[in-house]
Amino acid sequence: MSQDAAQTYEVKIEDVEYLRHDVQPLLARLYLPQGPGPFPLLAEIHGGAWCRGNRLDEDRFNQSLAQRGIVVAALDFRMPPQASYPASLADINYGIRWLKSQATRWNSLPNRVSLMGLSSGGHQAMLAAMRPNDPRYASLQLPANHAATDAQVASVVLCWPVIHPLARYHYALALQASGKPYPQGIDRVIPDHIKFWGTEAAMAEGSPELALAQGEQADKPPVLYLQGDQDLMHPREQAESFISIYRKAGGDLSVRWFAGEAEGFVNKHPDSSSTAQAIEEITQFLGTGSGKDNAASLTGTK
Repeated sequence: MSQDAAQTYEVKIEDVEYLRHDVQPLLARLYLPQGPGPFPLLAEIHGGAWCRGNRLDEDRFNQSLAQRGIVVAALDFRMPPQASYPASLADINYGIRWLKSQATRWNSLPNRVSLMGLSSGGHQAMLAAMRPNDPRYASLQLPANHAATDAQVASVVLCWPVIHPLARYHYALALQASGKPYPQGIDRVIPDHIKFWGTEAAMAEGSPELALAQGEQADKPPVLYLQGDQDLMHPREQAESFISIYRKAGGDLSVRWFAGEAEGFVNKHPDSSSTAQAIEEITQFLGTGSGKDNAASLTGTK
């Protein structure tokens, strides 16, 4: 079915357990457009400096995407103090494989499963997409009848990601040392970096940019990168550095800077023209199941 960009759908919402650790269930909140499809399917990874938040954080945003004909699966995953890196990546990797194994149930297809992450969730989405076969991330086994399903994704939507954890940690420390004013979130994310990563060496190992710079043979699916130009929590120079190295490594990446917007604008200003444009950009990007076909039409790209 070819999707009309202006078409909207009724949405059914349900919570499903996708994974269990001992007695703890991990849930996916599914936003299901009611139509024949096949629809693109987004695994959505929430932010919160790797240590806070849950699958409900982007509820309104995810509903809006589903109304445009995108199946969204917002995933819970383990976080500190329960577990630190790489436990969440193992949950996300499993979640991708689980979604691919079930995609036809929700009028999607395995080859139309993509990732979307916000802030630290954007970092995890990119890392999961680049390393689908990393044995640490792929350590959790699907049932035997789906054991061959892999964690490769069609594309990735990055919403103001913490794209270089080590550089952002040093940036936050420098801001704090310089004295206020600086964003309130800086004081929260510094200890969260340590809770999740433990060491600076781990932050470096889990940096998508450093992995590419060191020649890692990573997967490089098409990427849509969205960020406000007033975002002080996710420094623009770090974003631009990653964008450059991803393209040099052969990855297809489109970027949109939103004028006057800081971090988290889709939640802070859900009725704004910027949020509406972000929804439109994502809808176009996923419209054919491959970001390549739509990248050239995105406004504000460079």
